[in-house]
Amino acid sequence: MTPASYNKFCESLPATSYVCQWGGSHVWKVGGKVFAIAGLGPKKEAGQFQVTFKVSPLSYEILKDQPGLRPAPYLASRGMTWIQHHGVSGKDRAGSKAGLSDKELKAYLKASHKIVSLGLSKKKQRELGLNQEA
Repeated sequence: MTPASYNKFCESLPATSYVCQWGGSHVWKVGGKVFAIAGLGPKKEAGQFQVTFKVSPLSYEILKDQPGLRPAPYLASRGMTWIQHHGVSGKDRAGSKAGLSDKELKAYLKASHKIVSLGLSKKKQRELGLNQEA
């Protein structure tokens, strides 16, 4: 996923807002709460485009040790279930699958949006037209 396709996808989700903060990170919010963060990694990772997103506790346990994924620095160390996709989709050095495909990453970003939106007050959800299924 490129920065442009990441931003385009996040923008397509309902009631989102964008801000560039924390040293140039692409931060997407729903109802003022962060659901996705992306940017270039540190020099030791050759400036790879990294995407961080919130997941369910079960998804966190499944994803945290997968090649190309890791508990999100800073957030996960505080007990939050956030994952960082730092690998390029494809194969790692051992020939195993590394990272998520664009389709998988989009599904996790959509799920992150949903998880965060469900944490908003019912009033805020109604104002934004979120989670109003009958």
